[in-house]
Amino acid sequence: MKTHKEIAGELSRILGAENVISDREILESYSRDETSDLSAMPDILVRAGSVEDVSATLRLCNELDVPVIPRGAGTGVTGGAVPVRGGVILSLEKMNRIIEIDRENMVAVVEPGAITRAIQDAALAEGLLYPPDPASLESCSIGGNVAENAGGPRAVKYGVTKDYILGLEFVLADGSVITTGGKIVKNVTGYNLAGILIGSEGTLAVITKIFLRLIPAPRHVIDMLIPFPSLKDAVEAVHTILVNRIVPCAIEFMEHDAIMLVARFLNRNMHFPDAGAHLLIQINGNSEQAVLDDAETVGAAVRVDQESIILAQSPLQRERLWKARRSIREAIHAESPVFLAEDCVVPRSTIPEFLTELKSYFKETSLRSVMFGHAGDGNVHIDVLKGDLDYERWKMMLPELKREIYRRAIGLGGTITGEHGVGYIRRDYLGLALSADEIELLKRIKKAFDPKGILNPDKIFP
Repeated sequence: MKTHKEIAGELSRILGAENVISDREILESYSRDETSDLSAMPDILVRAGSVEDVSATLRLCNELDVPVIPRGAGTGVTGGAVPVRGGVILSLEKMNRIIEIDRENMVAVVEPGAITRAIQDAALAEGLLYPPDPASLESCSIGGNVAENAGGPRAVKYGVTKDYILGLEFVLADGSVITTGGKIVKNVTGYNLAGILIGSEGTLAVITKIFLRLIPAPRHVIDMLIPFPSLKDAVEAVHTILVNRIVPCAIEFMEHDAIMLVARFLNRNMHFPDAGAHLLIQINGNSEQAVLDDAETVGAAVRVDQESIILAQSPLQRERLWKARRSIREAIHAESPVFLAEDCVVPRSTIPEFLTELKSYFKETSLRSVMFGHAGDGNVHIDVLKGDLDYERWKMMLPELKREIYRRAIGLGGTITGEHGVGYIRRDYLGLALSADEIELLKRIKKAFDPKGILNPDKIFP
């Protein structure tokens, strides 16, 4: 069996010494993602610059039975990019080109390391829109979005990442390069291989090129901030909006504890700090009058004091409203560097019941919680803060905390994750959401793509 030094030497000869790193200080920065309180040191870092680099790395590692952990920007929160078995971190950060914005066919061709915001900006410059907008869009990479099937606030109207993938170029564990799909909208030629890879969390193949469907960008956007006495009132308002045949681009909620936490973090006065919950609603379209009419319909439907509704139309006004929503996770980290971050999905109508029960449960255990998320599609974020709790006590409590959250979500017809994935931190709970037969089928797919099991081991499966 070859030593890590010998493997690094072989990789250096193939890829160039500048692309193969064994320095402990550099490796340390690749030992974690954004998951709270989880790290593991890789043995080697490879910075791939091309599909050929990826192929050569995988071919050698497959021959030597060396684990390979694909990594984009490292913004995941489930330990998906953490090398829990050591091995090779295969970083795709250098493969960050926006190869083409094809205006005629409304397609973007990008490399996996391209930042999501950069893709959105490039599309907008051509009058087009790439809708998925995860909270970390300023820093997350598109390859990671595909690997996790990322969502975001605009999912209620536009869907999630999978709805915009027309094709992929990817590399199998043995180094084989495959391209499926491309600049075509319809394709039923064989199995949908791209569909299998979306959300596979780097366990099946390494994605090296992505064909994204774009749509015409709306010309007008309005954001609305609406306060409510309680979370129940806010969620009931969501139902009222939708039955009035208004489909907002986004419907986000923040409960009171989230509002106050962000206010402290941003050191600014929040609108309506005493509210039980806020809804942040975005409406867009091509007609300014139609957008204004929809906003008026929403305002009338929610049955709150019309004077309390904040309308934001200018980019500066709109950014100020969204800054609070997008800063929640950062504010939580500042308040408590160690915390539990969950993103369950439940039917929209059950959000108040789900979160109210959990709030009560956390109070019984003397733990603080912050709740926010996507009211329009039932994807809720439940963050539990360690705070001053003794670390050993916290570690002892975590398994039961997770199980209680998942049990309640599943009991209401939901599931354990909506957009963050299973990764490492949820793998032991997969059996709560999926049957034994489903898990076995997933394992057989994994075996077909990666017979030796070198790609991102110990992720997803218990």
